[in-house]
Amino acid sequence: MLKYTDQFDTVLPALESKVEEFHYFGYDTFTAEDLWQYCLKKKWRKKDIGEMRLHEMINGIMEMTASDFVAYHQIEGFKGDNWFSGGKSEDLEQLLRPASKK
Repeated sequence: MLKYTDQFDTVLPALESKVEEFHYFGYDTFTAEDLWQYCLKKKWRKKDIGEMRLHEMINGIMEMTASDFVAYHQIEGFKGDNWFSGGKSEDLEQLLRPASKK
């Protein structure tokens, strides 16, 4: 669920422009909604988005780089679910078990 839909609708052309730029460079999986969530959670996390001026939001979007966005999503992926939870502890034990010598 997107927060701040009024601001999202206002800056949507800038988000779409940035998505097209990223697609041009080969990052085809990014969407305007992904970029918006990145801005809310990373770039503007300490700001009151309701009080931000339009030019500040557009500048934040346009100065965004694909490498910053990818790095953010990689770190968020590491913070996510534990890969070996939910009955998969056997897989972890198998990975950590020393190899038997032949």
